[in-house]
Amino acid sequence: MASNENLPPNVIKQLAKELKSLDESPPDGIKVVVNDEDFSQICADIEGPVGTPYENGLFRMKLALSHDFPHSPPKGYFMTKIFHPNVASNGEICVNTLKKDWNPSLGLRHVLSVVRCLLIEPFPESALNEQAGKMLLENYEEYARHARVITATEQIANVPVAAAAGSASVATTTQKREAGLAKVQADKKKVDARKKSLKRL
Repeated sequence: MASNENLPPNVIKQLAKELKSLDESPPDGIKVVVNDEDFSQICADIEGPVGTPYENGLFRMKLALSHDFPHSPPKGYFMTKIFHPNVASNGEICVNTLKKDWNPSLGLRHVLSVVRCLLIEPFPESALNEQAGKMLLENYEEYARHARVITATEQIANVPVAAAAGSASVATTTQKREAGLAKVQADKKKVDARKKSLKRL
C-alpha cells in the first residue's frame, strides 16, 4: 500500500502546500478529497461542465503519484464510469499534460483543471476509447446521448446508496433520541414513584 513514505520530504511539503491551497480556494467545479496519510493518491470530485453530455454528473478521479514525482507525471484515472474518447475502460485518462507535455513545474491545480477541460473538449484523435472517439467524429448527437445515459446511470447507481445510508442514519439518530427520551421519562416516573413511596413512610 502506498503511503507518504514513498515520497521525498520536500515533495510531501510541496504537496501539502498545494492541497491546502486547493482546499481553501478550489478550482471551478473541482473538490479535492485529501488523505493526510497518503499524498501519493490524490482524489478529486469533478462536476460535469454545463452544456456538455456530462452536465449534472459528479465524477471521482484520482492522480497516482510515483516515488519520482514531480520528475515523472502522475497517472490519472476516473473512478466513476464515464463514456469519453480519452478515458479507457479501466478509467485511465489520456491527456498530453500527463504524458509528453509534462513539466515538473506544473502543479496539481493545473492538472485537475486540464482534466475537467477534457470533459468540455475531448480529443478523439488520441482516443483510448475507440468507440467513443469514432462516435464523436461521425455522429456527435449519438455520442452525446450515449454519454448522457451512462452519466445519468452512474449517478442513479451511486446516489440512492448514499441517500439510503443518510436516511437510515437520520432514522437511527431519531430512534436513538426517542429511545433516550423515553428512558429519561421512565426514570423520572421511577423517581416520582419512589418519592411518593417515601412520603407514605
